[in-house]
Amino acid sequence: MTSASKRDRANFNQKRKIRNPEDETDLEALAKQVRYTGNPVHKKNPGDFDLHPPAQPRDDKTLCESSGISQRKQALRLLRAGVSRGLISKQTRSGFPQNIWAVTDDGMPLEAELENKGLGTYHGYPVPMADTFREKIIEHWNRE
Repeated sequence: MTSASKRDRANFNQKRKIRNPEDETDLEALAKQVRYTGNPVHKKNPGDFDLHPPAQPRDDKTLCESSGISQRKQALRLLRAGVSRGLISKQTRSGFPQNIWAVTDDGMPLEAELENKGLGTYHGYPVPMADTFREKIIEHWNRE
């Protein structure tokens, strides 16, 4: 990618879809199974995420620091809240949704991406302002 970052681009994944509420999914059980690992490319400051390397920010990645999340327990709480509210993708891998979405107390939408389908681990990042999917996330979050 050129010097223009992912945050500024207009071609975000248009295939993302929030699952239908009628879909048979045990959200409570799924919320207990998901884990948060983080990813060094989305970190400027490593916090308590125990990443290796601790931080390796890239210009083409959205940094987690802009969301105000600096502790793993905060990230895990939001990840599980997204599952509990049904903000999970239709697309799954080995029983885990490809994406989980949540909104911070300050109203910032977040996207978590499945990192290890065998373990159910995710890394997450703020949804860029230019990504129109953020409105769907906020709308669904506020509905619950």
